[in-house]
Amino acid sequence: MDSQKVEFGDLDFADIFENYTIPFDYIIDPDMSPCQPEVNESINTALAVIYSLVCFLAVTGNIIVMIVLLHNRRTISSTDTYLLHLAVADLLFAVTLPFWAVDAVSGWVFGDAMCKIISMLQEINFYSGILLLACISIYFFLVTICSNQTYRWNRPFRTQLVCISVWLLAILLSLPVLYKGKYTPPNSNRKICYEILDGEPGETWKMQIRSLRHFIGFLILLAVIIFCYIVTILKRYHTKGFQKHKAMSIITVVVLAFVICWLPYNITMFTDTLLRTKFIADTCEKRNHIDRALVATQSLGFLHSCINPIIYALVWVKFRRNLINLLAMN
Repeated sequence: MDSQKVEFGDLDFADIFENYTIPFDYIIDPDMSPCQPEVNESINTALAVIYSLVCFLAVTGNIIVMIVLLHNRRTISSTDTYLLHLAVADLLFAVTLPFWAVDAVSGWVFGDAMCKIISMLQEINFYSGILLLACISIYFFLVTICSNQTYRWNRPFRTQLVCISVWLLAILLSLPVLYKGKYTPPNSNRKICYEILDGEPGETWKMQIRSLRHFIGFLILLAVIIFCYIVTILKRYHTKGFQKHKAMSIITVVVLAFVICWLPYNITMFTDTLLRTKFIADTCEKRNHIDRALVATQSLGFLHSCINPIIYALVWVKFRRNLINLLAMN
């Protein structure tokens, strides 16, 4: 295949969280007609309904989690503090879902500035989520390995400092999404919230940046989480108090939920990167398959924002008891 130009195919900084529910022209070859993705309005309508339902459950659930945790803030533990910040991240993400619901049906009608803001909130949620889970796993690891110095890791000031650092790092990792903006594709009247970087000599470094986001933003942190949990579980399994570590059991379920919801999307995005950089031969058929997979796996990732409160209600006895006591007071 001759030298090719991919419209909308440049490797974007914030491409990992771009909206794929809106069709756009994707040129495989300058001499060919643009690929025409299959557009199914009923699917877009279904997505809008799903996003709205997830938004309602996520906002309601995470507000309840925050109220329950803050009600007993004098006795809040380091684990509770991390989960509180995780609830804040999910709540911030949930408020973006109505925008994506409207976008799925009508295209992006909220302007360029809102495209940047909503996309950045979405990005911050993902990074803060996995960073907080990594911090929790490291916390359990340190408490287990340095059990005689447990009090050092339970200091509220230290935990809050770590959480503030997580938010700052998540914001820093999300800054490239500010390149994103409202755009009207050629041969289309429907606006999309999309990122386009001008300039031809960008293929190599764009690929490197996108690959770094795959590895640093997800795979490396996931490897840290898995390592810490394996070592911690093996260490605690041989202690008499293994059955008493209920907090770790709850966090393990939370981590599994995060991986189940976001791993498929990241795998699909990695495949999309290979396709766009020509490591995999690109065709219209493959492009349409990837776009459909991105819609499905992204929706699964969106679902994660309402999962944690459900996990707490089902698994976390302390949370359930405090919630019942709080309701009884009213």
